[in-house]
Amino acid sequence: MLKLTNVHKTFHIGTVNEKKALQGLNLELKNGDFATIIGSNGAGKSTMFNAIAGGFFVEKGCIELDGEDITFVPDFKKAKYIGYLFQDPMKGTAPHMTIEENLAVAYLRASTKSNQFFSRISKKDKEMFREHLSLLGMDLENRMKNPVGLLSGGQRQALTLLMATIVTPKILLLDEHTAALDPATAEKVLDLTKSIIKERNLTCLMITHNMNQALELGNRTLMMDSGRIVLDVSGEERDQMTVEDLLQKFSIGAGQEFDNDRILLSTAKEK
Repeated sequence: MLKLTNVHKTFHIGTVNEKKALQGLNLELKNGDFATIIGSNGAGKSTMFNAIAGGFFVEKGCIELDGEDITFVPDFKKAKYIGYLFQDPMKGTAPHMTIEENLAVAYLRASTKSNQFFSRISKKDKEMFREHLSLLGMDLENRMKNPVGLLSGGQRQALTLLMATIVTPKILLLDEHTAALDPATAEKVLDLTKSIIKERNLTCLMITHNMNQALELGNRTLMMDSGRIVLDVSGEERDQMTVEDLLQKFSIGAGQEFDNDRILLSTAKEK
């Protein structure tokens, strides 16, 4: 479903702030793969997501999705078939528009109709929105005329998840999408995420700072360092792996100890 080949991205080229964010990145995801990604700050995780989603163009390499070269396809075109959730619940929705209007924009944006921008939401579409909202268990189906800006962070993130998947995307990108939420809300949004991914058999990449989540969620665990993937585990090897094993494998692949205090602290708290 997704193939990245020798992808390079450098920011501020030729200046004192030059940063090689992606350095020969290679990755292949099969249809239905759900891979979690972990790595230190600056490892290239979000940069990889932006490269896939079209936030910028890479200077070298190839990005293919479902057999199509999308390396230089702009982000507004990729938005039709790539779902993307950010860490900040305020991103991904228009606060002054109603819940119904936000869903309508997401639905029409991902529509396969050639004249989708001139389409209107039908009564049947609105009933479908209501049905999907009811599955969130947040009573949002009874607040469809309310501005999104009145919702809590967790409600907005759940709505954004629904908007990103209301038309099944080819791939779903989750950039620490529960990190800014309180623990109870984060767990609820994560449960919704797992349910939608399983129900739709979505291909998904999820960045997390939680090492236990990285081993428990999905079917693959990736670790990044210095703009490349230094560890890719799945199957029986992953099933038997502990957090300590993961850290040891990282140090071998990266040639250094894992040094993200935020991730290590969260790991220590869970023991």
